[in-house]
Amino acid sequence: MPIRPLPNHLINQIAAGEVVERPASVVKELLENSLDAGARSVQVDIVDGGRKLIRIRDDGAGIPRDELPLAMSRHATSKIASLEDLEAVASLGFRGEALPSIGSVARMSLVSRTADAASAWRVETDDGALRGPSPDAHPPGTTVEVHDLFYNTPARRKFLRTDRTEFGHIEKWLHRLALSRPDVALTLTHNRRTVLDLPAARDDGGRLARVAAILGDAFAAQALRLERDEHGLALSGWIAMPAYNRAQADQQFWFVNGRSISDRTLAHAARHAYRDVLFHGRHAAYVLYLALDPGAVDANAHPAKHEVRFRDGRRLHGFVSQTLEQALRDTRPGGRAPVPRPAAMPAMTGQHGLSLPAGADAAGTTAYRPVHTPSRQAVRDVLRHYEQSEVSPVAGKDGDVPPLGYALAQLAGVYILAENRDGLVLIDMHAAHERVMYEKLKRDLADREVVRQPLLVPVSVSVAEREARLVEESVDVLESLGLVADRTGETSVTVREVPSLLRNVDAESLLRDVLGDLADSGDSRRVADIADDMLATMACHSAVRANRILTIDEMNALLREMERTDRADQCNHGRPTWTTVTMPELDRLFLRGR
Repeated sequence: MPIRPLPNHLINQIAAGEVVERPASVVKELLENSLDAGARSVQVDIVDGGRKLIRIRDDGAGIPRDELPLAMSRHATSKIASLEDLEAVASLGFRGEALPSIGSVARMSLVSRTADAASAWRVETDDGALRGPSPDAHPPGTTVEVHDLFYNTPARRKFLRTDRTEFGHIEKWLHRLALSRPDVALTLTHNRRTVLDLPAARDDGGRLARVAAILGDAFAAQALRLERDEHGLALSGWIAMPAYNRAQADQQFWFVNGRSISDRTLAHAARHAYRDVLFHGRHAAYVLYLALDPGAVDANAHPAKHEVRFRDGRRLHGFVSQTLEQALRDTRPGGRAPVPRPAAMPAMTGQHGLSLPAGADAAGTTAYRPVHTPSRQAVRDVLRHYEQSEVSPVAGKDGDVPPLGYALAQLAGVYILAENRDGLVLIDMHAAHERVMYEKLKRDLADREVVRQPLLVPVSVSVAEREARLVEESVDVLESLGLVADRTGETSVTVREVPSLLRNVDAESLLRDVLGDLADSGDSRRVADIADDMLATMACHSAVRANRILTIDEMNALLREMERTDRADQCNHGRPTWTTVTMPELDRLFLRGR
């Protein structure tokens, strides 16, 4: 066929293929327009999963009469006017394609009124044809109605799923947008039934209440608030305690300058911060807001604006990872509120290096062996020593009681029972001692310089040409990790030295993994992570075992070490190390006061 220009209607339908994937895409685009217009309250009504009707009403600034036809045309927007504006865009939308693209694949009407206008004005589109504007009745703000989505493109319509599935995608996007702007009231109905009714949040308590409404009370109960503003980067939000974890990454939300996005650099930074406080294969939960100079973010990197690019991803990775690590470091007795008892934890089977007591079955359920019972005289001697001890709970109650209190006894050779101001404290002595030993080993290793071990026979590695160039460009970074490698050909690299701690590790696999990290995020923690895994194994083997009888002094010494140790609320595998049963809980258990 000869080359010829496409008709406008076909151009819009091609653009709709990028913008309008399903009803949820329409809701996202229209809601972002409402938020950009300064709306403080938004009502979303859905019928038949968005297939039949999508109606979005807001109380934003509205659109003047003479601009309504422009709003329905391609590449017309009030949000940018120059390349400089595009490079530092701060609004959610900016391409000016959403309304004409939606109007080309649905019957759409738009009614809008500005605050100073005497009446509202309506425009309509049907199969891309524009009608209006005509006067209408409407309060200040805008209402957009989208009827019969994909009615004129049956090939697209047949790819829609069931109403329930499509509404599930809409609800998921509503959750993201509700988290991104807690200051905006949001209501969602489906087939005239109210599904979501979120009032505007005015303070931290209201914002956490909105998070709880979307992620659940269990998340809010174990959420840690964090806030850091430094060198033009600001990170705030909530991260869940490691004891609250998920089988998949379905509760990980990132908002960059108010935009909900998915980003590998940020996800990797968060995963790195949680690396030694979670079960293997489990995922952290968080709601995090990152603010930075809009000029340092490319928001035009994805057709649907789901992803962005950062000018300095390496610096951002370090900032996020350090901030989250610092927040998790304070998860120790006395560093945060008392640790709630987790509702459910994955079963431990010993596969993570934890030595289960004898008699543990495959599901991790333990049939504890009876602990050897000491003689009555030995019990009297212990009690007499305990009564005279300087760490007696009775003696300490008038003074300062430590967060974990004072040891009372040992249960089944596995748990330490202690008393503090709140009530009863239960400590898993192996998990607690394992964390204490692990943090000590890490501090000892960090205090030393990286020692390199020359290889008796240098290892030649065949790599891609871009990986060989990366080795040349990253010599200093590799040496800081304890790796000495140089390019010996177009597609070959020779490894000459490795960290002495990892001298038995496969040098070729280590180099490939490090290069993969450098290409992905500009940095690598591969060597440190492998070293941490080795230290975790050492800590596990050196920690006190089940059925080891401890004296009262030994128990109290362990409690004081826990209070001084970072991340002591959980062991290296993510299991909680202690919990409390408060006096009111005990009173309710035994019906006291009734």
